[in-house]
Amino acid sequence: MNNINRMGLGVKKSLLYTCIVLSPVVPAFADIASIEKMLVIGSVEGARSLPGSGAVISSEQLRTEVTTDINQALKTVPGIYILEEDGLGLRPNIGIRGATSERSGKITLMEDGVLIAPAPYSNPEAYYFPTALRMSLFEVLKGAPLLRHGPQTTGGIVNMLSTPIPEEMSGSVLVTVDQRGSSDIHAYFGGQTGDWRFLLETVQRNGEGFKDIDRSSQNPGYDISDYVFKLGWSGERQSVLLKLQSSDEISNETYLGLSDKDFNEDPNRRYGLSSIDEMDNDHQALNLSHVFKWSDTVTSTATVYRNDFARNWFKLSGGGDIVRAANEGGALEQAILDGSAEKDGLNYTNNNRKYISEGVQLNFDIEAGAHQFAVGLRRHHDEMDRFQVVDTYKQESNGDLVFQSRSSDTGHVSGSNNREEEADALSFWLTDSWQVSDALNINLALRYEDIESSRLEYSDTARTTFATDKNRQNDTAIWLPGVSFSFDVNDQIQLLAGVHKGFSPLGGGAKVSQDPEESKNWEAGVRFNNDHIFVETIAFYSDITDTTENCSVAAPCSNGDTSGSFALGESAVSGLELQVSAEAAIGAFQIPLDAAFTYTKAEITKDNAVSGFESGDKRKDVPGRVFSLRAGFEHQSGWNNYIVAKYIDEMCSVAGCNRTGDSYEETEELFVMDFISRYQLSQDVEVFLKTENIFDQQRIVSRNPDGARPNRPRTTLVGIQYDF
Repeated sequence: MNNINRMGLGVKKSLLYTCIVLSPVVPAFADIASIEKMLVIGSVEGARSLPGSGAVISSEQLRTEVTTDINQALKTVPGIYILEEDGLGLRPNIGIRGATSERSGKITLMEDGVLIAPAPYSNPEAYYFPTALRMSLFEVLKGAPLLRHGPQTTGGIVNMLSTPIPEEMSGSVLVTVDQRGSSDIHAYFGGQTGDWRFLLETVQRNGEGFKDIDRSSQNPGYDISDYVFKLGWSGERQSVLLKLQSSDEISNETYLGLSDKDFNEDPNRRYGLSSIDEMDNDHQALNLSHVFKWSDTVTSTATVYRNDFARNWFKLSGGGDIVRAANEGGALEQAILDGSAEKDGLNYTNNNRKYISEGVQLNFDIEAGAHQFAVGLRRHHDEMDRFQVVDTYKQESNGDLVFQSRSSDTGHVSGSNNREEEADALSFWLTDSWQVSDALNINLALRYEDIESSRLEYSDTARTTFATDKNRQNDTAIWLPGVSFSFDVNDQIQLLAGVHKGFSPLGGGAKVSQDPEESKNWEAGVRFNNDHIFVETIAFYSDITDTTENCSVAAPCSNGDTSGSFALGESAVSGLELQVSAEAAIGAFQIPLDAAFTYTKAEITKDNAVSGFESGDKRKDVPGRVFSLRAGFEHQSGWNNYIVAKYIDEMCSVAGCNRTGDSYEETEELFVMDFISRYQLSQDVEVFLKTENIFDQQRIVSRNPDGARPNRPRTTLVGIQYDF
């Protein structure tokens, strides 16, 4: 991005590079597993003793439930809100404790401890998301301990652990097929020879979709290919790991939803206006990590990373206006949606964007008696280049789409369709896990973020002229302290509490006068744990100043903006999380049970004349109640059966829907149940059957983008897993 005036961080860069040079490259000891498993929590048991709240979705659970997308993986975690969009989990919308879910832009997403959003500081919205099938573990961390990670530090973080290199030469193949003809293949092979280890892995996904497009034979599905190569070496005191990843996706997905009338008649219908919509994206990643054991008490981990992501989502723009008019009784607009009325000037935008996310991070883990310190630095740069050509079509009275013109042919690709954004960030963290006594653990955390962001819009296709008043810059520096503790009352009861300052970067489109979203976050709870049952209940509260929404066409802000950010003013989020895990034996059956419940209240707390919102207005995309239940019936014969149920309350799709009373600004409550049956044919072969949404319940789970959208209907798949 040569045309953007970058403010140098020379001193900061020098400091970081100096620290990295201090990590020597000499023969030493380190377990390669430690470098692979960049864990935030580590295990289910570890999550149940944290001086803060967290959860781990184990590899066993992922395998048992044949988890193919992130929505499925996280649906049993308390404090998490999933806003579905396509019903397929391709572009998840994850919120945590009131950190709203638009493209998961308000939470920190990591893979193997490395930032994975396309541009975590300038454009954090997750148009790219890793393939869930190649993940071995999911970790969710909330509360003060999350300050070890960032930049989003209000709600929580999600860390995904990729398939580890096997200890011995081995592999696995998973194949699934559903009743619509969709198929998934996940295969890997790897192991160790001498000091070297390697892994070869691929995921191949072919989805047939579940919607029918008017007047079209177009398959509303997807094709995804994902490849991973890992190469590791371990010496006496050090380890090195190289990870390369490449994936591509073509999905015939659209932003265009349905009017409520059409949704109630057939939720799986798609208008012919969306028949030519298509997403095409490509992602490459490189991680190089080095672990060095300086002594029995000091270990360093240095990581260099880069992610390149390019996507072009060719799709109808402005379809939401037509759907909105149809909802209000517009006969002409309904006829346009039905394909029985002519419509000139339909704009289909090539949403063409390229992202770069790169950086280097260094962390020292230090044991000093009762103290376990972590101190580290990260220097990060990310950028987005947006050049979006608009194709104009006409819909004929028979529903046919006829090409009319292209904006680049006239040199008119300008403004928000022709811009560059970037951010440079320096992060510092210091944490201390202090075991004060056998019963008391105190976690102290301090994080620093220094972010310089910029945005530049062009007024011509050749990028020789700048748009008026569109050269934006913002500089933010902030210290984020936190403290939390856990206290063992006895062998079965533990208390926990914590408070920390949270923060959410503004993004590359922020103006110099804008302040970032800041929050004060409290939590307190109690745990009960014995050999048969685990119970945890945690209350949380966040006081947020300068509450912001990240605006996009996919998730417009509450004022209707589709780019930049929108300030709502002051708000508060309060709630209660409850989870229960138990296991019982009845005859030859083992019966594990896991239940989770979350209650959340998120609302504006002060009238804001600028934004137009008032005290008591509900925040968008935050459900009041979420409940999940997971139950197993495991038999000694190797025939195991499971049910997984989930309930989610309705949500506002626009802030303040409770005051307006507009039903078109609210989703519907949803209850779904899945059934999984598995049978161990032999030591190496297991077959399974899974039915998702067994009661075939479909509701309006989202109104963004551009109309009512359903969850996936009842879907049955069969599969086999062979380990060798």
